[in-house]
Amino acid sequence: MTAPPALPPLHLVVMGVSGSGKTTVARALAAELDLTFAEADDFHPPANIVKMTAGIPLTDEDRWPWLRALRDWMAEQGTRGESTVVTCSALKRSYRDLLRGAGGRVQFLDLEGSRELLAARMRGRSGHFMPAALLDSQLGALEPPTPDEQAWTYDVACPSAEIVAEVAARVRRELGSGK
Repeated sequence: MTAPPALPPLHLVVMGVSGSGKTTVARALAAELDLTFAEADDFHPPANIVKMTAGIPLTDEDRWPWLRALRDWMAEQGTRGESTVVTCSALKRSYRDLLRGAGGRVQFLDLEGSRELLAARMRGRSGHFMPAALLDSQLGALEPPTPDEQAWTYDVACPSAEIVAEVAARVRRELGSGK
């Protein structure tokens, strides 16, 4: 009897605008599934952080180097057979298409919520460079995933623990442990 073929690395990209709970969900999901975690904000060049801290929205030109760095990190992990959980706003389909180039299976988890809830969350957090004033620019740039992208969508009004439990069960059921 032969062993089943190994599953390709899985990269779970927890996406959404600022305030959607990407980091909370992604950290808990990585811990639950014992996967390598990365915060996309850590891949921004310093100039992007300066702009966002000043309340200046990023342009596509600002975002491409950041997205390529994140994709390359995911690909590097994948070549070692490591599956990952990463945060990334992934606002546009073109950004998600670039991230899909990491290889393996790239699955997007789209965290959605009302503008009011997102703004309240942003106002309530401290120590983050992204001001609440940039929420509208992110919502304006957002291209929600289309059905052909097969993203998994979750309402952030639900407790993050419920979202994590549902995603973890789905990953285990559909894909194996991912690692």
